[in-house]
Amino acid sequence: MSERQAPPEKDLNHAGSVVDKAIEFMMGQQISELAIASALLGGALGLLSRTLPDQVVVQILSNAIDSVESGEMRKTAGKDHAGEA
Repeated sequence: MSERQAPPEKDLNHAGSVVDKAIEFMMGQQISELAIASALLGGALGLLSRTLPDQVVVQILSNAIDSVESGEMRKTAGKDHAGEA
């Protein structure tokens, strides 16, 4: 994603906070972590697909795959990642 496509920091922080609260709520409802993560990922992909060209979505997913394969996401396990995409 290019700099001009990056969301404003204020919006990203706000959206991340809302997602954090939604996760906290769902955990309190005893919804499994896998179900929560799958639903959030599906919703995010749907939103990205409706608002960005396919190639940009593919690049975002490629960056996410690179982060997982490099171990970057494991290194920060337990840290809140909302808004870091």
